[in-house]
Amino acid sequence: MPTPHRPTLEDVLAARKTLAGITRVTALEGSRYLSRLTGHPVLLKCENLQRTGSFKLRGAYNRIAGLSAADRERGVVAASAGNHAQGVALAASLLGVTSTVFMPVGAPLPKVAATRDYGARVRMEGQLVDETLAAATAYARETGAVFIHPFDHADVVAGQGTLGLEVLEQCPEVRTVAMSVGGGGLIAGVALAIKALRPDVRIVGVQAEGAAAYPPSLAAGRPLSLPGAATMADGIRVGRPGDVPFELVAELVDEVRTVSESALSAALLHCLERAKLVVEPAGAAPIAALLTEPDTFEGPLVAVLSGGNVDPVVLERSLRHGMAAAGRYLSLRLRLPDHPGALAALLGVLSAVDANVLAVHHVRTDPRLGVSEVEVELWLETKGPRHCDEVIVALREAGYVVLS
Repeated sequence: MPTPHRPTLEDVLAARKTLAGITRVTALEGSRYLSRLTGHPVLLKCENLQRTGSFKLRGAYNRIAGLSAADRERGVVAASAGNHAQGVALAASLLGVTSTVFMPVGAPLPKVAATRDYGARVRMEGQLVDETLAAATAYARETGAVFIHPFDHADVVAGQGTLGLEVLEQCPEVRTVAMSVGGGGLIAGVALAIKALRPDVRIVGVQAEGAAAYPPSLAAGRPLSLPGAATMADGIRVGRPGDVPFELVAELVDEVRTVSESALSAALLHCLERAKLVVEPAGAAPIAALLTEPDTFEGPLVAVLSGGNVDPVVLERSLRHGMAAAGRYLSLRLRLPDHPGALAALLGVLSAVDANVLAVHHVRTDPRLGVSEVEVELWLETKGPRHCDEVIVALREAGYVVLS
């Protein structure tokens, strides 16, 4: 397929007209906690509340709306882990175009179901988005359907760039905009729009450590493919930057940094507990960066929550992981006399300090134990690191020897 032209600010402004009445101008909400943490005002751009649950509708609709009547007649095909899939499915339905969407075998079931509900025919192919992309492009060649790339097309990038226009209007004093990066369509479009109008604004991209194709690609000066990509953030699990966004990112984006899986989990938990927002791991990446290195951002700062389509199973695992990373779980081993009432007394101490017991395991066969001793392993839910310390102090004051 021929490489499309490089998008311009005029393309972004035209996309805004195309999207009028289709996409929402999503809210920009302040975060008191993150503002205190960073020492600057922090605002959250809630694209998780966009139609279809992510920013992807912007680019997908702009791309399909620009097709000729003959192209629309042939239908469209796309490949996506879920958010672009839903954007294409809804955009095609709104424009009266038939759509086929290829999704990775491990795509979250809610995203698969939503894509079908928006009217697309779904086919499951490949493990990585890149493999799914290959299957979709092969289908396009075989059938004549128009391939709607999730990030590597000027019309898609221009559509995503409308988010940047909204940020400037909602927060004219903004100094930094941070967002997650997968293939690069979102950050390329946002950087294009913002830098054209406010070149002083700093644009920061955030990738998951296990799927960070941009740092080595930027260092090499060309898009490179990762040998593999592993992260809970399926929305940005992309093994190679797109050619169109890469050029813009290399020129306009000030920095692309990475965050760990633990940081993503903690960010997900933060969004739910503090901001009262359901955000998928990919969408929480800029929050992970803020929590990890709060002193490295200039404000006022806008963090883009790019999507909220999270599989409940992934959400449960991520929240559990985030709670562990935040010190909300405590694992202990203690030795008790092996007689009736000993465990009840121990649990009484824990109840007095408001520690919630999740699991108790008795060990009686360890040769290190005395004849009348039992070792107890406890898994506790706490209120945080300070509460963990309080629990341990209370146990020691009650005469228990805490082994771990």
